[in-house]
Amino acid sequence: MTCSIVRTRERFLAAIVSRRCRALLPLLVLHWFPTAAQADELERVGRGDGRSGYESIDYVTDSRRIGALGASSARLHAFAADPPLGLPPMAARQNVTAAGIELGRRLFFDRRLSFNDTLSCANCHVPEQGFTQNELRTPVGIEGRSARRNAPALYNVAYREALFFDGREENLEQQIWSPLLAANEMGNPSVGTVLRRLRELGDYDAEFQALYGEGIGMETLGRALAEYQRALLSANSPFDRWFFAGEADALPESAKRGFALFLEAGCSGCHQIQDGHAHFTDDDFHNTGLGFHRAMEPGRRVQLAPGVFVDREDDIPVPRLSDLGRYEATGRPQDRWKFRTPSLRNVAVTAPYMHDGSLSTLAAVIDFYDAGGVPNEGLDPRIRALDLTPEQKQDLIAFLESLNGSNLDALAADARLAPIGDRN
Repeated sequence: MTCSIVRTRERFLAAIVSRRCRALLPLLVLHWFPTAAQADELERVGRGDGRSGYESIDYVTDSRRIGALGASSARLHAFAADPPLGLPPMAARQNVTAAGIELGRRLFFDRRLSFNDTLSCANCHVPEQGFTQNELRTPVGIEGRSARRNAPALYNVAYREALFFDGREENLEQQIWSPLLAANEMGNPSVGTVLRRLRELGDYDAEFQALYGEGIGMETLGRALAEYQRALLSANSPFDRWFFAGEADALPESAKRGFALFLEAGCSGCHQIQDGHAHFTDDDFHNTGLGFHRAMEPGRRVQLAPGVFVDREDDIPVPRLSDLGRYEATGRPQDRWKFRTPSLRNVAVTAPYMHDGSLSTLAAVIDFYDAGGVPNEGLDPRIRALDLTPEQKQDLIAFLESLNGSNLDALAADARLAPIGDRN
């Protein structure tokens, strides 16, 4: 089997070359419910509350106290200058400096960027939870308002050609203004409001002047936050060491079988591997049927607390958060219910999954695709029933778990160096 995997890898790389030649709520929970844990457990990203048994009234949280964790520099600028194994060099236009990263990190954790001083970027992109939120399908915004979509993980976001699930922005400098101005996210009424509030704080303007040669403005604020996010690079996974570095023992046999199945089933058509590196995404948009299903379902069961469920119907006074995906950015009917392909890197620590966070485990995602998605007029033709065996599903999970980068804990520890900007 090992020999066949090696041959599969060689054929796949040859095909790539040929084609190229042709063409904070969770933070509060973590502080409120500490448990005794060993130091090595505390340092592991994704070891917060797994919510196992959450459907039961007898559920007891397994959250860890973030305040007990240490903070240390990961030298993020070094990652940006020399990306980990499995990632390509960053584009020259993506300027990243040590000082810019530090400024952007401070801003990322500053609650004063929200209109009522309660939310920072890190409230929705929690470093200890994979720079997403493991415990919520969709984030809670200002004044408890609901967001429609799952918080995307920020690992390797520097390489994304389109941002947000609908691809409405094309670079990180622009992207930051969407959550800052969204009424159900950070709630600011205008660009000017954000800039004035930051200038009035008095503890940023000189730093902006020194770094960018000008004070706080729309472009410089976007640039600072973008520098930090561009430095959140994570790879050098067991898969990378096996596939790109040729370490035969870096990957367990189950994961090798899972990778062969990943290729055979056509998953790599959307979650692509390139020549010499792997983004595990095509940066394109696809209709899996999930958006269609959510739009057409008459109602759904909502869990309010451990063991407490409500069957939601359309006629109760709860707004239906319809989501047409890519269509909302293009206005083209053929783009209805298409969503951006997420990268699979670090996917094992970035649950829940899909654009709406409706699938809570990797097993649930595999079951969804094994069933062929949800039939509808615009369903991507590559999605079909796979008829996988239980053993094949476990092999796929083993492969996906092998995509965790080696520096996840280091990125989280680095994030803890930032002060929490709060109202005086």
